[in-house]
Amino acid sequence: MPVNESLASVLDKAYEQKPLKQLVGLSPGILEGLSDKKAALLKDALGVDTIEELATNKFVLQAQALVTLARFEK
Repeated sequence: MPVNESLASVLDKAYEQKPLKQLVGLSPGILEGLSDKKAALLKDALGVDTIEELATNKFVLQAQALVTLARFEK
């Protein structure tokens, strides 16, 4: 299934028509604005090799939870 056009803005042009199941197994370096060099830094710092690993990384999930909770804090 090709990527929805609304997702094209988050991917490098060469990956816009790849199936989502394939994309999540690729390097975060395919994300628009994230270079291969920066993706290598993510690997060094967090052990992240793929987009799926980035999305499910415990530190990323913890940060998202904190931000979500902070939005509802009175």
